[in-house]
Amino acid sequence: MKLAEAGIKLREGYPRWGKDKLVILLRRERIASPASTVGRILKKLKERGVLKKPLPNHISARKSQRQRPYAVRKSKDYVVKEQGDIVEVDTLDVRPLPGVAVKHFTARDIISRWDVLEAYTRAISHTAAAFIDTLLPRMPFPIKPIQVDRGAEFQDTFKRECQRRSIKLFVLPPYLPKFNGHVERTQRTHTEEFYEVTATSFEMAELTQALLEWERIYNTVYDLTRHWDTSLHRNFWSTINKIRERRKYY
Repeated sequence: MKLAEAGIKLREGYPRWGKDKLVILLRRERIASPASTVGRILKKLKERGVLKKPLPNHISARKSQRQRPYAVRKSKDYVVKEQGDIVEVDTLDVRPLPGVAVKHFTARDIISRWDVLEAYTRAISHTAAAFIDTLLPRMPFPIKPIQVDRGAEFQDTFKRECQRRSIKLFVLPPYLPKFNGHVERTQRTHTEEFYEVTATSFEMAELTQALLEWERIYNTVYDLTRHWDTSLHRNFWSTINKIRERRKYY
């Protein structure tokens, strides 16, 4: 009885404390009892209605409700059927010469395997957002979602730009770059077949033009060497004709 009365008195003074803290206070009152016993007494007192949960008193500054992030993981139910259903975007750190660093961006549509390429001096969210301005007119079909990893360049400004343009943004789970396997593989191709053999001086203006020409060749010649089914081959040439009609970067 003495233990129960002391427990009630202490709990009223410290209504949010549990058995582990109250048992220390009980020892100071020269009442020795294990925490498990104090826990059972508190439980019985709650069941009897002697101890009641304290009413909340919101005196702190009101916290803003956390909004759902714009970038989300791709749902397992999301089906990729046609061009533009998923465009994977990735960056590559290229160091062709001592003291020269190029931040290469690649966007790849996983159905048509159409690539858009651009080089920058830095890989930050502002340059990633600027890459969207490059990507949209040079991808010959509407882009529904973009899928990226969790790199710092795909945060903040990049996310806001995707949201402003109403482009869905899928983000990979941590430590699983293989889920962006299409663009990861094509990064190796661009490294071996462009950066390692190009005659450009790697001055950014000259590199941009050389990369643009490589993009054109890659998209209009390189992929013809691959085996496609009839419908995809027909869609490919339809895409080529659209680009030729636009003539935005030829």
